[in-house]
Parts: sequence; C-alpha cells; structure tokens
Amino acid sequence: MLEAAIDRQQLLTYLENLLQSRKIHDYCPNGLQVEGRERIQHIVTGVTASQALIEEAIGLGADTLLVHHGYFWKGENPCLTGIKRERLKALLAHDINLIAYHLPLDVHPELGNNAQLGDLLELAVTGPIDPLNPATPGLIGKLPQPMTAAEFAAFIGEKLDRQPLHIGEDEDIIETIAWCTGGAQSYLQLAVDAGVDAFVTGEINEPAVHLARETGTHFFSAGHHATERYGALAVGQQLASEFGIQVTFIDIDNPV
Repeated sequence: MLEAAIDRQQLLTYLENLLQSRKIHDYCPNGLQVEGRERIQHIVTGVTASQALIEEAIGLGADTLLVHHGYFWKGENPCLTGIKRERLKALLAHDINLIAYHLPLDVHPELGNNAQLGDLLELAVTGPIDPLNPATPGLIGKLPQPMTAAEFAAFIGEKLDRQPLHIGEDEDIIETIAWCTGGAQSYLQLAVDAGVDAFVTGEINEPAVHLARETGTHFFSAGHHATERYGALAVGQQLASEFGIQVTFIDIDNPV
C-alpha cells in the first residue's frame, strides 16, 4: 500500500492560503527556504530548524521540515559558513525541504502560537494586545477564575512543563492577562497601557523588570521555546488531517 503524498507546490499553496504570509511584513522569508523533493510524504514539524532537528528528520526519512524559526534573518551574515553551512549541507544532501513561517505562525487566529498558548492556559480572548494596531502579535484575555500570582505561576509551569520567572508579589490576585509568545518583552508597555494584571511572554530583559515592578504589572517569563511549541504542532496536525500524510512533531528541548 502506497503512503499518501502531495506535491510540494500543492502544500505551499495550501499553507499560503492558510497563513497569509504575503500580507505580513517580516524579518525573514516565509514559505519555502530550502528546496528538496517535489513529492512530500512525511513532514517533521518543530520550533527551530536546528542541526538536532535536521538530524531527527533525516533519521525518520522525512522529506520536509516545517518550523517557526527558519533561516536567512535580516541583518545576519549571509555567508554560508559555520553552522549555517552544516545545516544547509545536511538538508541538501538528503533532499529535504525546509519550510518556515515566522510571524504568520504567531498571528493566525486559531493555529498561531498566541492563539494556541491562550487555549493551553485556558484564557478567554477579549482583544488584541495593541488595539491601535491589531496586526501586532499578542492578545488580551481573562482567566476563567482569579488566581493568586503564585497559583498562576504554578499553573503555567504545569501547562508548559517549565516553571516561569515571575516578577511581582506572589499573593496578588491575577485575572486579566496580556500575552505574546517568544521574545516579546518589549510589549510589556502595551500590557501596562491596557491595564491588565499580568503579562506573559517567553523572555525578559533588565529594563522589563523595573517596568513591571514600578507599574505593578506582573511579568511571567515562560521561555521563548516553551511558549512557541504549539503553532507548528497545530499546523502539522491540520496538514495531516487535510491530506492524510504523515506528520511528526519533534520537540528539541531548549531551556530558553
């Protein structure tokens, strides 16, 4: 019995219609970044196209990688040396397609990282994080019932399997939340402006600690990788359902 397969262009057309990347200004090319086989039977999804994920895909005999963090970021050295050479060498040697969607995979209203994280944390969405620019990644919502900040930190840790760094008083009550996955610490001011109790993102920097303390807005740094595991997973599940092809999500552990 032959395994289900689709043409690469059929997959790319479907993904473009789903994620609408041409409407989004991004810091990297979205869609096909490295060309491999035309017929696709097995997709590996993951957060970042690291060497470790590539080796996992090779070991499984996959023909396509679909990730959130691909290559060719604006401002980086374009020379094919070092780890970039090794990654591309492995992809090309094994004829593996690399497909990457950055911001389009953050903002999709159902399958995107922010929507998926909100579902995981049981948050009811009430609006965008930036009402003046709804295209800005990030959402605002509410917990089903208030928790103390310590309880919410524990809840995040249980859901993400990673205990967050919390800035704020543990006994304070948390109900309204703004969140944006990944490295969105600069969006804390948007959360402050929105008047929410807390902001959840992946990373934190030194100025954000002072802003959180001085405004009383709780900050939960839950991990860039940990908050962005869910978009690629959800899109992969959609592709498996739509086309009947094999899709495997692989989580390469990353403590950041």
